[in-house]
Amino acid sequence: MGWIYALLLVGAVAVLAAAEWPRLTARLGVRARLPGATKRRRDSHLRPVRTESEEFAASVERDLNRLPTIEERDRP
Repeated sequence: MGWIYALLLVGAVAVLAAAEWPRLTARLGVRARLPGATKRRRDSHLRPVRTESEEFAASVERDLNRLPTIEERDRP
C-alpha cells in the first residue's frame, strides 16, 4: 500500500509543477536574471499616450451640464 501513496504524491507534485511552471520560469528563468534589459527590449515599441486634458475636461463639463436634474420642488 505504501507505493500507491508514493505514486499519488509524485503525481500531485507533477501536476502542481505543471500548473505553476509559467510563474516559476518567470522568477527563476533567464529573463528573471536580466529584468532591465529584457523589459527595455520588450517595451521599446511602446509610446506614452498623449491626452488633451483641457478638451477632455470641457467635454465632461458639457456632458454634466446636459444631464437632467431634479429640482427640490419636483421631488415627491
